[in-house]
Amino acid sequence: MNNFFPKLHNATWPGVVGKGEDEPFISLDKMIELTAKAEVNGRKFDGVDLFLSEPHVSIDSTDDDLKKLADQLNDNNLAAGSLVAPVWSETGGGSAMGSADDRQKFLTQVRKACEIGGKLRDLGVRPYGIVRIDSSTDVQTWSKDPEGNTKLIAGTFKDAAIIATDHGEKLAAEGEICWGGMHSWKWMLRTLELADSGDNLGFQADMAHSMLYLLGYNAEEHRLLPKNFDWEDKATFTRAYTEMTDALRPWTIDFHVAQNDGTVKGQGSHNKTGKHCLADDPNGKLDIPWAAKFWLTENGQPRKNIRHICWDGCMFPNETLHQQQTWNTILGAMISVQEANGWSE
Repeated sequence: MNNFFPKLHNATWPGVVGKGEDEPFISLDKMIELTAKAEVNGRKFDGVDLFLSEPHVSIDSTDDDLKKLADQLNDNNLAAGSLVAPVWSETGGGSAMGSADDRQKFLTQVRKACEIGGKLRDLGVRPYGIVRIDSSTDVQTWSKDPEGNTKLIAGTFKDAAIIATDHGEKLAAEGEICWGGMHSWKWMLRTLELADSGDNLGFQADMAHSMLYLLGYNAEEHRLLPKNFDWEDKATFTRAYTEMTDALRPWTIDFHVAQNDGTVKGQGSHNKTGKHCLADDPNGKLDIPWAAKFWLTENGQPRKNIRHICWDGCMFPNETLHQQQTWNTILGAMISVQEANGWSE
């Protein structure tokens, strides 16, 4: 194996995001343990991406809390990478197109996330990574005034990018069809263009979520694959996937490896956002290393600005998440992406 970049991370938020009914949260300690124990032919995960909300990492973590976290990561030979800012009203944030108070709450959560990111850098455990955001508003509310609401979201994102820059961070907006102003590939582009924040605000591409852009859920006018599409028609899929990735790749600064079976129902509260599947799911529609190439390379060369990639494995039942083999299989898929699209330094 010749490639050791981009570094391979596992997401910890599957322990708290996309839970089924009556399923308890899985602790951060357990998610770190499962990640650290995963191994394929002597290869291990290089790090984890973190969810900055209880019960994992509080957005109001003290310096002592963060030192303890840094020590735990060091003890497990794991780096910290990208951080999810809890910008939603349920976690203390607010809609990016809401009232002035809502938007200020959104920005406050971004600021706190950036401060945590800086402290983890200073503690020596976070050599790369971005702060992840979304619009924190649903598509139905956004659709009451698409142009006006998109301008509001973009304005909030632009203000957030200024905060991030002041803290030495960059923001990435994750394209999911459940978020207003981000729910189609064209509206995602419009939001990023209006925010006009240069390298300080980019796109976080998730393979499971972005594939649904092709199917036009929540934005039929932006569909790129025909209705009743035959998934065996790789030529048509390739044309559609190329059009989408050519548009969004220049904005992409953070990347989630994932699988999708072409359905939109997630788990728990995650509806119309994309069904994450296990890496070896026989119903998965993506050839993972092949599809990752469209995001991670340019003119046949690796995009070295993306220093790490992360497996996003939310929406699996706890029974699946607790099995060590689940994470070994995922690590194997990550290694295949790295071998096909990465580089060595």
